[in-house]
Parts: sequence; C-alpha cells; structure tokens
Amino acid sequence: MTFSSYEKLLVALLAIVQFTVVLDFAVMAPLGAEMITALDISTHQFAILVSAYALSAGASGFLLAGFIDRYDRKQILLFMYVGFIVGTLCCAVAPNYYFLLGARVVAGIFGGVMSGITFAIVTDYFRYEQRGRVMGFIQMAFSVSQIMGIPLGLYLAHLWSWHVPFYFIVVLGLINIMLLVRYMQPIPSQSNPEIRSSYFQVIKRIFTNRTYLIAFSTTFFLATGGFILQPYITPHLVFDLHYEEAKLPFIFLAAGIATLIGSPIWGRLSDSWGKYKLFVLGSLLTGVAMLWFVNLPSGNLFMVAVSFGCMMLFVSSRIISATAMITAIPEPSERGAFMNVNSAIQQSSGGIASILGGVILIDDPDGLGFQNFEVLGYVTLASILLCIVLMYRVNKIVEAKRNK
Repeated sequence: MTFSSYEKLLVALLAIVQFTVVLDFAVMAPLGAEMITALDISTHQFAILVSAYALSAGASGFLLAGFIDRYDRKQILLFMYVGFIVGTLCCAVAPNYYFLLGARVVAGIFGGVMSGITFAIVTDYFRYEQRGRVMGFIQMAFSVSQIMGIPLGLYLAHLWSWHVPFYFIVVLGLINIMLLVRYMQPIPSQSNPEIRSSYFQVIKRIFTNRTYLIAFSTTFFLATGGFILQPYITPHLVFDLHYEEAKLPFIFLAAGIATLIGSPIWGRLSDSWGKYKLFVLGSLLTGVAMLWFVNLPSGNLFMVAVSFGCMMLFVSSRIISATAMITAIPEPSERGAFMNVNSAIQQSSGGIASILGGVILIDDPDGLGFQNFEVLGYVTLASILLCIVLMYRVNKIVEAKRNK
C-alpha cells in the first residue's frame, strides 16, 4: 500500500506540528539544570513548571472534547496551534519564575491537545492497516527533536540563555502555520448535523462507554510511567553524575539517532507483525534498558549515551504500537472527543507523575542533586508491566471490532 503525494505531504505537516509541540515540552527537561540555576528555584519548583503544562493541557482536553467533533479538523488544528505558538512566545520572553509558570499554563492549554487533534486526523484519513507506518513517521518528530531540536536548544541555551530555544520553536511554528493554511485540505466533521449533542451529553457518552474507559485507564498508566522519570534526567546527569551541560547534547543526540532509525522500522513491524506483539516486546526491552540507565554510576559518558539511546529506542516502539491500537477504539462521530479526552488523561497523569517523582526524590543536603533516582526507575518498571496487561484488553477490543 503506497501513499499519494498529498498523503505524504499531510503526514509531513502533521509531523512538524508534533515536532514543535514535542520540542516545547521535551526541551524543558534538558533545560532543567540551567533553569534551576538561572531562576534560583528548587527541584520541586521545577517539577511544578513541568506539571503546570501537563495539568493545564489535561484540563483543556476535557473542555475541548465536548465541541471538537462539530468543527472541521483543519480549523480546530490551526486555532489551537496559533494559541500554542502565542504561549511559547510568552515562555521565550518570561523574565521570572512566575511569569514562566503562567506561560507554561497557556502553552499547555493549546499545545496539550495537539496530539489528540493530530491523531484524530490520522484516524480519519488513514486505514488501520496503514496507521502503524503513519504513526512511525509522526513519531520521527520526536526523534528529530532529540537529534536536532534538543541538542540545538541546549547549545543555544548554553551559548546565550534558556529563553532562546523557545524563540526557535516560535519561528518554526509560524512557518508551519503558513504551510498548513496553504496546503492542508479541509477535513469536515463526521458528526451528524441533525443530532447536535450538548457538551455534557458528549462527555457523558464518552465516560459511560466501558470500552473507552478501558482505553483511558491504559493511557493513564502509559503516561505515568514516562513522566515520573523524564523531567529529572538532566538534573540527575548534571548534579548527581557531574557531567558538564555542554556534554548533554551528545546524550540526547544518541537517543535521537536511535529513534530516528527505529521509528519507521517499528511502524512497519506494527502493521505486519502485530501491534500488540510489538508493544509487549518493546515494553520488556524498555524495562531492561531503563533499569540499566538509572543504575549507571558516574564516569562513563559513552555508556550513559548508549543506555539512554536504547531506552528511548524501545520507548518509541511502545508509543507507535499503543497509539495505533488506541486510535482504533472510538466511533468516527466521537473520534475527536475521544482523542482529546485520551490526550487530557495522558497530560494530567503526566503532571501527577511529575509531582510524584518530585516527592519520591530527596534533595541532596550536600548539593543541588537528589537521592532515590533509581527508585523512579523501579516505579516506572511497575507501570510498564501493568500496561502490558491493560494493553492486552485494548487489543482484544480492537480485534473484535475489526472482525465484525
């Protein structure tokens, strides 16, 4: 099954959307060490900065869910994307901690739902048999952010200040908005115009559907596992393992190269070998690589880069296969609402997990670092194993639906 020229263009534009949104969130963790120093804040205050985006994104997803299926996908994508760029610009000009905290809330309100909108568009436009490959290419946005975005952001931040990476995102986002306006075709709503449900009726249908609830519970634990660990990786490398900030781009570059190579392969395997099989394999390998990474001592930057690269490579296989399965759950008329609630749950659980991670960690009394980093790894492993069981149920629902 080949893709048309327009389908390739659409995937590319959506991948750029994902790249800017992912980079805006992902760059916060690598900038953690510099922000903690420049803003004179504690580890817990930095955790609040990270969770503010996630929690506001979660609230936004719930609010938008009741209305999104009434509108053309292109219109709602552009509206939320513009709001996200405005929020990111506010981050770029933020003079202090509290202004930045407010800016992260604005960015989260608009940016946090972009994944839900993007995946709703993918599900509307591409068949289930193609979605693994499409998700693999869109997941490459994360890889490119690791290879180019995060190292470049760290370099710019090291050269000038932590503000500069956000300006970079704003400029790239404005260019992509112009491309979307010019080239993306409208995708009309699939809801029945003669049956106009109120916001609360839509939300009630979503949250009383047992099948949807199974998918939402799976998403909750998928996000919890990742967000407990991720925001604290850079502070751990700088303050606990004592690596210079100038060396961090090499670590993220290794992860980006691994996922850039792996994502298209995972996408094809997801479609040909089986999405759930790939999810199980990727989960087990993620657990092994993650335990390796969190228990590494200081002194060997190469091994840190290899272990982190392996971990992110296998994480990408979980994301691609899980997303492809979960997008097959909703009915077409409720797809936008489902995906936004799913995204809201993902963001909210991520915010809760970030705060939980900050609670588990203990500030080192002798410096800026913290203790118990390896405990975050064991909590993440428990979440990974639980998700294998939960995703089994999701896969059964999808297979039953496709065999009708």
